[in-house]
Amino acid sequence: MSPRGPVLALDYGTKRIGLAVSDSEGEFAFPVGELQRRNPKRDLEELAQLVRERGIVEIVVGLPLHLDGRAGAEAEAARDFAASVGSATGLPVELLDERWTSREAERALRESQPRRRKRERARLDAAAAAILLRTFLAQRTADRNDS
Repeated sequence: MSPRGPVLALDYGTKRIGLAVSDSEGEFAFPVGELQRRNPKRDLEELAQLVRERGIVEIVVGLPLHLDGRAGAEAEAARDFAASVGSATGLPVELLDERWTSREAERALRESQPRRRKRERARLDAAAAAILLRTFLAQRTADRNDS
């Protein structure tokens, strides 16, 4: 069983990392923005600071698999990133299949807002992280109920 407290979801990308955080009970997911990638060391320092500030107890990183389930170079990069985040924060880090989160986030944003190109990508990354987190929390709740 996972510890109680906020969970951080990371939608890992080459230019940005989408961020979402749950409530302390792990029931709701909230997009909280994105981290512009600069360099690996600084990115990890900023994530570790966010973890401390928000009292995060667990982290989930999206695993970008191909539609047929195969892992490619992006999935390997996400795995390496997740391991680095775990080392930098000392927290457990889970990987979760994210094949549909970006598409779902695009659809949700398209339906809810008129297009604003510059800010749209950042919102998309944060929305994808929130969908990833919502999926993770729902699966964890289902696993607890099955036990």
